[in-house]
Amino acid sequence: MARSLVIKVTAGADAPERCNQAFTVAAAALVSGVPVSLWLTGESSWFALPGRAKEFNLEEAAPLADLLDAVLAGGRVTLCTQCAARRGITIDDVIDGVRIAGASTFVEEILADGVQALVY
Repeated sequence: MARSLVIKVTAGADAPERCNQAFTVAAAALVSGVPVSLWLTGESSWFALPGRAKEFNLEEAAPLADLLDAVLAGGRVTLCTQCAARRGITIDDVIDGVRIAGASTFVEEILADGVQALVY
């Protein structure tokens, strides 16, 4: 069985380097053939909304919108249920391909055989 990667990103514009690192690692893993599940939590929750990733800018870094598009195309993107609720985000608000799921789904993913979990 191939290993897979689950990445939880808690940072957004409040910690741009940490945020961008998570998206960069997710995209790089996909390019390397690794199955990826990216979880948007905390301040990164806003990137589940259309156009928000395009507003993010970090000098000398790949555009966040491009990284998110890559993960959406080749992996899975999940918005935390509680994080969405606290921000008034519903399934009708998010980018196509983003699902909303909670802690039990996250735990199930990270405890599966062959999974490496990273938190940024």
